[in-house]
Amino acid sequence: MSPPPASGRSYRSELRAQQAMQTRRRIVSAAADLFATQGYQATTLAAIARRAGVSAETVKSAASKAELLIAAFEVTFAGAESAQSLTETEVAAAVLDLPDDIFLDTVIQQIAMANARGYALWTVLLGSAASDPVVETALRGILERRAADYRRLVDELIARRLAPPTSERPERAAAVSFLLSPEGYQQLVGQSGWTHEAYLRWAKRAVQAEMSASAG
Repeated sequence: MSPPPASGRSYRSELRAQQAMQTRRRIVSAAADLFATQGYQATTLAAIARRAGVSAETVKSAASKAELLIAAFEVTFAGAESAQSLTETEVAAAVLDLPDDIFLDTVIQQIAMANARGYALWTVLLGSAASDPVVETALRGILERRAADYRRLVDELIARRLAPPTSERPERAAAVSFLLSPEGYQQLVGQSGWTHEAYLRWAKRAVQAEMSASAG
């Protein structure tokens, strides 16, 4: 009996890969919901399995608890599981093609939307890094990439003449990162009751003021 056509095997392989990907997405989505609402310590792999509608063994084979937290944050904040810099994504490439008059507004809108989606998980990530070395290592990488992203943003603002040249680019980048941080969004919108639109207006003013401030 001759073996089945290679195309049939390829189809079944692709189907299994798609099913595995869909299962992982459900697991990561369930983990994101539970970590954001219950915290890291209170969330168990069994609870994630129940929320995702899969077996506990399926969750265990997918990732560790720490890895699921990292994946949940990346998907919620940036839209995909990835250790790449945000400036290397397709969204960032599209933003870089925008004209000067809407560039900064669009950058701030994109960051604000990411903060709105991810600030709860960011708080969980920061807290769990103190006790979990896997999370702590991932957090260091995230912070390094975020610092690089903001250095590139400062360079782009200066190149577009939306900000004056400065010898303090690393300091400016760190300040803008602070102003647009998930923690800031949480405090102003989540805790102080600002609307998202009020935050956007404040963030633009704050970034422009920082970029135009005289060197200290």
